Amino acid sequence: MTSTESARMKPIWIVDDDQSIRFVLEKALARENLPTRSFTNPREVLAALNEADEGDGPQVLVSDIRMPGGSGLDLLDQVKQRLPGLPVIIMTAFSDLDSAVSAFQGGAFEYLPKPFDLPKAVELIRRAVGESQREEVTDEGLVAAPEMLGQAPAMQDVFRAIGRLSQSNVTVLITGESGSGKELVARALHKHSSRAKGPFVAINTAAIPKDLLESELFGHERGAFTGAQTMRRGRFEQAEGGTLFLDEIGDMPFDLQTRLLRVLSDGHFYRVGGHSAVKTQVRVIAATHQNLEQRVKEGGFREDLFHRLNVIRLRLPALRERCEDVPLLTRFFLQQSAKQLGVEPKRISDAALQSLARFDFPGNVRQLENICHWLTVMAPAQVIEVKDLPPEIAEASRLSATAVEEPVTLAAPVSSAEPAMPAPAPMAALPAFAPVSVDLAGLPADGVLPAAQTAWEQGLQAEALALLAEGRTDVWDVLTRRFETRMIQTALACTRGRRIEAAQKLGIGRNTITRKIQELGLE
Repeated sequence: MTSTESARMKPIWIVDDDQSIRFVLEKALARENLPTRSFTNPREVLAALNEADEGDGPQVLVSDIRMPGGSGLDLLDQVKQRLPGLPVIIMTAFSDLDSAVSAFQGGAFEYLPKPFDLPKAVELIRRAVGESQREEVTDEGLVAAPEMLGQAPAMQDVFRAIGRLSQSNVTVLITGESGSGKELVARALHKHSSRAKGPFVAINTAAIPKDLLESELFGHERGAFTGAQTMRRGRFEQAEGGTLFLDEIGDMPFDLQTRLLRVLSDGHFYRVGGHSAVKTQVRVIAATHQNLEQRVKEGGFREDLFHRLNVIRLRLPALRERCEDVPLLTRFFLQQSAKQLGVEPKRISDAALQSLARFDFPGNVRQLENICHWLTVMAPAQVIEVKDLPPEIAEASRLSATAVEEPVTLAAPVSSAEPAMPAPAPMAALPAFAPVSVDLAGLPADGVLPAAQTAWEQGLQAEALALLAEGRTDVWDVLTRRFETRMIQTALACTRGRRIEAAQKLGIGRNTITRKIQELGLE
């Protein structure tokens, strides 16, 4: 961490009546360029919080449990009421481990048993600092969280389309896999339209039996069928002046498609058993996970209805197509789940977020939301680690790792001149890999380059062979340094120098990217 960053960072508050503990931690953290402020009892901490301006509080709070001036657990409770996102580390003697459990239940980040190993204590505080900084960035994004979340380019396209359609009443067809959030898009279209003051009515045409669906959509007259003792308004009438969302339209029975087409054509329909036409002023938004063009070819969907619905089509990307949104969505859903259950929101480690981001999510955003709810209930600690993730995530990660370790089928020998690693867009002070020519005649058969390798992998292997042939013993460090330099500068170029965003895209922590920038001389 640079001195400039250290100056900008809020201090770590240390609370302990033992002067030697405070002294040791202050000196150790000072060597790490981490600012500190010390207190001898909880009363002093609460007084300092009352005097602090907004944004001037602690970055992390490290507190003993047993102090003459009050309990660390009581302090934890009061601090969490004021600063719910603040990581709090509870220091405790081994005899207080039962209290440590209470600390976790109260929302503590971690506990630090006394006597503690100083380097481990500093590392724990560093983790808490990273979590605090990440939570600050997350909170900025969640303070005014919209009805939909997404930073990926594909989602930004969806948001722009919603904006363009805000002043139109045109029919919209939303396509996308199950669980990708089609109803959220429909609600957003309604909310930002001129019909926002009218009702939003949704119906899943696949979830209602065929013989009841007609009555659900169009209503029925009294005596229209057995059990129809009163007249009932259907969804079209209920949505009058607003928006009707027809989910899973591809599953609508063929004969009802004809009736729907008539409503879309002239705005009139008949209740079941009725003889008088009812006029409706409703905007229709439809959605499906199916390929409607294919359904038309197969004869399962009317072509004229398809064209009537397909005036404007919005395709919603699957979650695996916007994996960069997984961290943002995960933290949002963890907040939501905690609010629903009335508990302290759990945090999630960078490693666990990386495992989630690598998962395919066949159930899309809905599956991620369910996983976050499961984690809120089932994860044993306040910080979710990789080992706490559901079995399907862990199994997918294991299979992915196994696939990487499996040997690749080797192809026939290649020529002795291997292609150089291609350089991406030019960036200042970043040397490209130089072309190399390596004699592979002396290599064993299992050293031949696999055909499945990409050009840059072949270039990397050729570069390594060239360095090894020179008798170098620092090949790992040399190539790793060049690889990390290229990765970090490319990510920073993509984010216009924003380190936190670059770290998120690379799947590493903010502290990691800051340290690497220093080590690699990229300041």
